[in-house]
Amino acid sequence: MRPIHGRASTQARYDPQRSPRVASHRRGSTLTTTFRELGILPETAEALEAVGILSPFPIQEMTLPVALSGKDVIGQAKTGTGKTLGFGLPLLERVTVPADVEAGRAVPEELTNAPQALVVVPTRELCQQVTNDLLTAGKVRNVRVLAIYGGRAYEPQVEALKKGVDVIVGTPGRLLDLAGQKKLDLSHVRGLVLDEADEMLDLGFLPDVERILQLLPPKRQTMLFSATMPGAVIGLARRYMSQPTHISATSPDDEGATVANTTQRVYRAHSMDKPEMVARILQAEGRGLAMIFCRTKRTAADIADQLAQRGFASGAVHGDLGQGAREQALRAFRNGKVDVLVCTDVAARGIDVEGVTHVINYQSPEEEKTYLHRIGRTGRAGASGTAVTLVDWDDIPRWQLINKALDLGFPDPPETYSTSPHLFEELNIPAGTKGVLPRAERTRAGLSAEQVEDLGETGGRGRRSAAAPAPAVREERPPRTPRQRRRTRGGSSAPDAAPVAVTAASLPPLAPPVAEPEPQFQTAVPMDIVPERSPAEARTPRRRRRTRVAAEPVAEAAVVAPVAAPAVTPVAAEPEAEAAAKPRRRRTRAVKPVAETVETAAVVEAPVAPVAETAEAPAAEAKPRRRTRVTKPKADAVAEAAEPVETAEAPAAEVKPRRRTRVTKPKADAVAAESAEAAGEAAPAPRRRTRTAKVAVEAPAED
Repeated sequence: MRPIHGRASTQARYDPQRSPRVASHRRGSTLTTTFRELGILPETAEALEAVGILSPFPIQEMTLPVALSGKDVIGQAKTGTGKTLGFGLPLLERVTVPADVEAGRAVPEELTNAPQALVVVPTRELCQQVTNDLLTAGKVRNVRVLAIYGGRAYEPQVEALKKGVDVIVGTPGRLLDLAGQKKLDLSHVRGLVLDEADEMLDLGFLPDVERILQLLPPKRQTMLFSATMPGAVIGLARRYMSQPTHISATSPDDEGATVANTTQRVYRAHSMDKPEMVARILQAEGRGLAMIFCRTKRTAADIADQLAQRGFASGAVHGDLGQGAREQALRAFRNGKVDVLVCTDVAARGIDVEGVTHVINYQSPEEEKTYLHRIGRTGRAGASGTAVTLVDWDDIPRWQLINKALDLGFPDPPETYSTSPHLFEELNIPAGTKGVLPRAERTRAGLSAEQVEDLGETGGRGRRSAAAPAPAVREERPPRTPRQRRRTRGGSSAPDAAPVAVTAASLPPLAPPVAEPEPQFQTAVPMDIVPERSPAEARTPRRRRRTRVAAEPVAEAAVVAPVAAPAVTPVAAEPEAEAAAKPRRRRTRAVKPVAETVETAAVVEAPVAPVAETAEAPAAEAKPRRRTRVTKPKADAVAEAAEPVETAEAPAAEVKPRRRTRVTKPKADAVAAESAEAAGEAAPAPRRRTRTAKVAVEAPAED
């Protein structure tokens, strides 16, 4: 817990009653020396004595009489001098609980399930700590205290609010969330506390704090507490307070802004040598728990990993971790399973862990307030501690401003490395210490020994706490046979046709027959214009999987083959099928027609029809193209193709446009060129990837 009080312990602790500084501070004053004499309720004093809290600190002695009277207070004291009970005890006194009704101090009409007091804190870790302190002080009276902060599930907090709460400690974001959902009623709040007020009234939190103040009743007690309270913050705080009393608890002989029993060391270090320096500082004699502060989350995570590799039991606390992991690291640090806590400034304010002897500023802080809160994690409640600051060359100007503002006396830090003799002497590091912890000294259980609590975290970080149940293991499934991909140019070949390059044995086994839709388009090419190719020119056709042309039209293609008319004859569906259902346009994947398979077979076995019988052979057009949209009906095409060609010249038939056609085979131009050469004409220029093609059909000459 936060050392806001003296404790009965076997260790040498600071006792304000025996300290000459406090005695001189109280000389001539009327302040009392016990909590009971300060005017708190007997039940509260009993709860404090049960945990060893015997006497108040100066800030508590000066604050309690004023705060118990109901006046607004601005309290300022150094870190580790007991500010939490300075505002916590007056806050608990203003709450009415059933124990007060039984004791006759209140009437039943004053009881309510709505919150009667509110404490606003900047960080989740501080929220937990203040909640624990207030629960301890209000245990005998059974005061209901609830912590509300982000990173946890909404449902448990909403259920606790429905059952009834007396004091709420929360962060601004979650408080406004629940208040906006009408789950949190702040209209009965009698006392408000802004802990770490300088941070709460900063530009980042100020809009949220103002919205919370608008939800509170105007007649209330407001208290602000912090270790650093700049003048601008005090002026801003007076806007929300009514004639506040500013209390600053310091001792006359404790000069400066830092605690006198904290030894401060500042070194100029190189960034690449800092991990080695930190590893050797952590092996100093008499070191207990240590906290290492970094400016960035990435640096904190990296240093924690490096120290773990060097044998140290380390944990990390920064904003990129889930709330469960952050609380796990803090619990392990408090329980002693981890002795090195690497963190960002989220843990710089209010965190109190007994036994912290060393604080290391791995990177120079941004401002003097951050420096005071960092080194205030050690030297608390009268104990001694050591604060080491490593300043990089780039951070020298920033450090000089901090040094000037706090009057520390380290304007020019000495250049120091991990092998510098003065580092070993000033920090009491044994000679010959290396940057790896010996195995004999690795006695801590480590971070993994602390369980992660399942908090039902919200947000979209994609992390799952270790305590959350693992997803169910799926049943083992038999391995799936990979699908065989087949690509064919057309259907099966004719029964008597021998394939040229591809044989049936070389093809993969065929899958079970699947009912294919009726083929929408077919084309047939006269075989007398196909030149004979040598085996070297024969190319293995690329196999395609999705075929549109089946094996039924083979016979029809064979009938069209011996026709001597060198014209591209499109073959469409049967007239009956066309009349029954008009084929719709569809973008089909280009395939090689079955007629081409028959044509290939004819090239090998059947003699090629001579081309020289006609006086002048017309120029052959390009072969059928892929992805045709409009085709000529099959019946008309077959009728025209069946008529013999008798004359040398014939007028060209009407050209029918074909939309969005593509060249089916790259050899179409070659076939047209050879046919033109045989006819004695000039070879036509090759046409490729044309959008509209003309189909020339020979018509019979008139007698």
